[in-house]
Amino acid sequence: MLTVVGLMLLGVLSGYLLRNRNMKWVSRVVMALIWVLLFLLGTEVGANDKIVSGLPTIGMEALLITVFALAGSLLGAWGLWVWINKGKA
Repeated sequence: MLTVVGLMLLGVLSGYLLRNRNMKWVSRVVMALIWVLLFLLGTEVGANDKIVSGLPTIGMEALLITVFALAGSLLGAWGLWVWINKGKA
């Protein structure tokens, strides 16, 4: 954990020191690394027999969490909309 925090602080420091340079290429490198990490994560999950055999259960739980999160977000947004527009008519 200390290594992760140390690397993050090192990145913040290097970003601060290099803030005046043209670093537009960094976003493309970061995106490519994210795609590589997602691919490797998928490979690791696919190689795990316990996860693959439990996919129907995991998928149903993920679907339920998604549906309830979406419903809660919609309900909260609707409630905020009503509260903001309460005095307007």
